[in-house]
This record gives sequence, structure tokens and C-alpha cells, in this order.
Amino acid sequence: MTTQDLRPLLEFFDAGRRDGGSFEAGIQFALERILVDPEFLLRIYREPAGLTVGQVAYRLSDLELASRLSFFLWSSIPDERLLALAERGELSEPTTLEGEVRRMLDDPRAIDALVGDFTAQWLNLRRVDEVVVDPNRYPNYDESLLQGFKRETELFVASTLREDRSVRELLNVNYTFVNERVARHYGIAGIYGSRFRRVTIENFDQRGGLLAEGALLATTSYPDRTSPVLRGKWLLDNIFGIRVPPPPPGVDTNLEPEPGSAPTSIRERLARHRHDPSCASCHAVIDPLGFALENFDVIGGWRTEDETGHPIDATGTTASGATVEGLAGLRALLLEQPEQFPRTLTGKLLAYALGRRLEYYDQPTVRTVVRAAAVEDYRWSSLIVGIVKSPTFLMRSRAVAEN
Repeated sequence: MTTQDLRPLLEFFDAGRRDGGSFEAGIQFALERILVDPEFLLRIYREPAGLTVGQVAYRLSDLELASRLSFFLWSSIPDERLLALAERGELSEPTTLEGEVRRMLDDPRAIDALVGDFTAQWLNLRRVDEVVVDPNRYPNYDESLLQGFKRETELFVASTLREDRSVRELLNVNYTFVNERVARHYGIAGIYGSRFRRVTIENFDQRGGLLAEGALLATTSYPDRTSPVLRGKWLLDNIFGIRVPPPPPGVDTNLEPEPGSAPTSIRERLARHRHDPSCASCHAVIDPLGFALENFDVIGGWRTEDETGHPIDATGTTASGATVEGLAGLRALLLEQPEQFPRTLTGKLLAYALGRRLEYYDQPTVRTVVRAAAVEDYRWSSLIVGIVKSPTFLMRSRAVAEN
């Protein structure tokens, strides 16, 4: 810390000691000044001297790169090794940079950060605590089940990161992590106690992979019924990588049946909803994907009848004419295009790494990273190394603010 850094803090110390009448009051006032300093609260990137007129993009310094890399992979400040390499100007050398990325991925802090922060953000796991379930329709529901769902997803994603598996396996594996409470809900026998453990899925058409996990199914449902619209939109945004605009202003999104009318299935109600031309274009894309998960109830239990007693019809036809039949059909649709899901996940990772929303000019970077990772079957490490070595990560634009 330089004299210039200390001067304002000493001024606050003197003011606090004078007004509070004690040494402790002065220290407290100086600490309060530190805690509200923008440089303490935010990552500040200062434009380097010597930028030419019209120059928009510039390379990060090695120290700035160390900070960006550390917050990406560890959600914390750089360690001594990373800082030492940055101070010597060696971190930005491609071979050194890749070596540091792999070293950091081998550190347990990377699993904790990428699961606790990135995965929670990408899969909306923080919303699990906000889920409300109608106890009359689902009397077997309790808070321990929701917490179990969240832990299941965290352990599942962590296992693929730790083993550096292909990210495509997030959709297409025959195992998950359960304790007795979650296993009983899923119909998995022979699991006792509160400890979570890895189990093999016997009925792969009903379980296995992110798409069948209770945390994601519960956060895309209403308290008393499922919602193909919420689930379809979630799938498009987070799995297929297709942004869906919000409903036009003034459109009636209420799908509840009129009082006194005969109960109708959600499929019938949505069919009537699509008669409105302003709704039809989006719902033609959203609904078929959401219907594919209709065999799962509000809290992820497998079912053959919906809330009104109608048989479940988990089929749909996409806008391109492809037929999607249930969970198995949804998996097949995603996996028949090898790059689709890795491209979505790479976009989410890049946005997280940069701390900003991606724009159209970031898409070439996403495509380049994904194509390069194909030779390693889209392993986590190949995507992450590709992101870190990309110009988008190594540079910054004058036009983009970052926090």
C-alpha cells in the first residue's frame, strides 16, 4: 500500500477518533471507508495509457488477466503463484496460461466455485428455496425433499467436472446422486440414511441426466400444476441456447379453466391459447419441448395422469416438424446435433467468465471454442481452456463495462 493509498484512510481515522473520542472509533471509521470503496466492491479495469484514437479493444495486463482468471475459476482473488507469474509478465504466454488453467481446475476451489456459483446461476438452483408446493395436492412434499433435489444436482455436476467428462454427459448418463428421501421419491429401492451416494439408474426412460432432476422440474412448475410453457422456455434458454421473448403487452396468459367448467388438460388449454396469432409463433416453439417433460409432476415424480385425471400425452412436434416423445425423445433431439448443447453451455460459461451478457459479436468466439473442443469430445477442461485463451477473454473493449 502506497502513501497515496494511506492518506485518505488516515484522514478518516483522524475524523473518527476526533468525533468518537477513541482509537477504536477511528479504526472503525477507516474500515467503513474501505468497505464502501468502489475498488473494494468492484473489479476495476482502467484503460491503459497510450491508446490511439479509435482503438476500441485492448489486451488486459497480466495482473488483470490473473484477476479475471481467478474469479472465473475460483470466485476469489489470485493465489501467490498466479500473481508471481503475472508480475513477471509470463501469465499471458499461451503455454503458461493453459498450464495455470489446468492447475486451477485440479484445485478443489474450482469445483466449489463452478458448482456453487456458475451452476447455481445457469440452472437457477437458487430458486429451489423459493419453490412453493400445494400441500393438498402433494402431501408427501417437504422442505428436505427440495434441499435433496438441490444437492443431487450439485453433486451430479461436480462429478462431471471432477472427472473432466464430456458436457454432453450432463444430458445422457445412467446415474445420479440420492439419499434415502430423494431415492424414495424417485422410486429407487435399497437406499437408506441421509448420506448422498451415486446410484445407477435402472429405468433410463424415466431418470438420468439434468432433464429428469427434481430441482429443475420443481422450479419450472406452479404450486398445483406443471407448466409446459415454463419448462419449454427454460429448456430453450438454458439447454438449447435459444432466447425467447416475453409475452407481448396485454396478452392474457391465464390458462386456468373457467369456474364451473369441466376440467381440461393443459394441452387442451394451450391449444386454445395458440388461437391468438400473437401467441402462436412463440408457443409453437416452446410447448412441444415442455410437453416432453409432462410425465414429471410438480415435484419431479413420475406419473401417467395429469392433475385433472387425463392420461399424459408427452409428445410434441417442433417448428421444424420433428416429433419429440417424452424424456427419451427430448434427449435424442439434443444429442443428434453434437454441438448444440456444448455451444449453449459454452455461451453460459463465457458470460459468467466475463461478468456480462453476451452480444452478437461474441458468437464467433463461442463457435470457435466449441469446434476446437470437439476433438476432446467437449470435455469441461477443453471448453474452459478454449474460453481463457480466446481474444474475448484476454481483451477488453472500451464500450463494455464490467463489474
